[in-house]
Amino acid sequence: MTKKENVDFVIKTLDKLYPEPPIPLTHKDPYTLLISVLLSAQSTDARVNIITPILFAKADNPYDMIKLTVKEIREIIKPVGLSPMKSKGIYGLSHILIDEHNGKVPQSFEALERLPAVGHKTASVVMSQAFNIPAFPVDTHIHRLMYRWNLSNGKNVIQTEKDAKRLFPKEIWNKLHLQIIYYGREYSPARGWNLDKDIIMNTVGRKSVILAYNKIKKGL
Repeated sequence: MTKKENVDFVIKTLDKLYPEPPIPLTHKDPYTLLISVLLSAQSTDARVNIITPILFAKADNPYDMIKLTVKEIREIIKPVGLSPMKSKGIYGLSHILIDEHNGKVPQSFEALERLPAVGHKTASVVMSQAFNIPAFPVDTHIHRLMYRWNLSNGKNVIQTEKDAKRLFPKEIWNKLHLQIIYYGREYSPARGWNLDKDIIMNTVGRKSVILAYNKIKKGL
């Protein structure tokens, strides 16, 4: 198969499996999504979704958030990990949203990435999922699968994002990045991977990865 055929197969398969992929993080507006995405760094969406209702019951907007202390925020979000950095980020960005953006989450990569604890991936998620502006956030699942599918060299997430944007039509980026995440979790995880069930990998996958998997499976 050519690379274009591989890309077309990926799109077709994911559309069949996940026609309307939901946003994994529970939120009600751009601000709660921004906070949820920030909290999800080096944590799981499931764990974040347990903690955010507790946090948002106290503060679901920047005005209420700055009424809490950094210590109070840290105590609430401690289960998601990296709480010292994340609590300072949440408190700091809430102040900036009030001071510079009238309490609203800005709709630009540049403004988002200037906020404390907000990197390019977090900004991409917010742009895509909150504002429906085309973006291709690359998480560990997408980075892993783009390499396994022979669509990127696996060098770094920056290159993976460039390759994804080059190969896939812009109009499906927002939907596709969610589809890949769900596929990675269900069919192609980093651990406990069952190649026999991995439909896409068995069709378009990188031969060296398949060979290595089979050697491990056979105990070689």
